[in-house]
Amino acid sequence: MTAAEAAGPRGGRDDTVAAVVRQWRAVHPGLDTGPMEIIGRINRCAALLQQAEDAPLRRAGLSRPEFDLLGALRRTGHELTPGELARETFSSGAAVTKRLKHLTERGLVERRADARDRRVSHVRLTDAGRDLVDGILPEQLAYETAVLSDLEAPGQDQLAALLGELLMRLEGRLGALRV
Repeated sequence: MTAAEAAGPRGGRDDTVAAVVRQWRAVHPGLDTGPMEIIGRINRCAALLQQAEDAPLRRAGLSRPEFDLLGALRRTGHELTPGELARETFSSGAAVTKRLKHLTERGLVERRADARDRRVSHVRLTDAGRDLVDGILPEQLAYETAVLSDLEAPGQDQLAALLGELLMRLEGRLGALRV
């Protein structure tokens, strides 16, 4: 097998996904494994990034989903309802409720009932929550910068543009399917 065959039609190096693709080609030589080369690499990269990225969060006693809730409150700069937080973080309402309970107990968020509808609550960051997010974010960004440092700036720009295009299409397509 040549190096180009080992790398696959999309030109990837001999990473773990290339090995999986070779195995599938041996079992089903007639199948187009091209999509697997992209989706598999995106999923593998996401898993590896999240493992490493979560180290600062673990040190702060936070899970990734809890940090996502705190981050949503920090970046929007205003109170959000649990439903809005669920949409912002792609989480279920039940998961948001559970996470908010834990974050409230830690003093990182506060909830207040809506004046007109007692069934609705509004969530805001406490000073401690804001300080925690602001303290962790630079460490997260420094890690991400280090991870991407081997890619030249034009490659980073191209990758960001391609992933942005894919994300827009997926969000549009999946959003249409939910209606």
